[in-house]
Amino acid sequence: MTYKTSGTCSVAINFDVVDDKVYNVQFIGGCRGNTAGVAKLCEGRPIDEIINLLSGIPCRFGTSCPDQLAKALTAYKNGELK
Repeated sequence: MTYKTSGTCSVAINFDVVDDKVYNVQFIGGCRGNTAGVAKLCEGRPIDEIINLLSGIPCRFGTSCPDQLAKALTAYKNGELK
């Protein structure tokens, strides 16, 4: 899946979901060390756990790369991403 971010330095997030677990998270743009760390910590975790952990984390403009990942996963769960 690919999610176009809003209000962050990253412009998109790629990820896979298999059996309600998240894999292969890749931020396009953003702060490399931070986004790589978030991606690694999410690997293999349940989608709902990641949403609960990352939702609402602020950075600039009222959102952040982790918050945008939570929004991406929520959009996936709601069938808004194909």
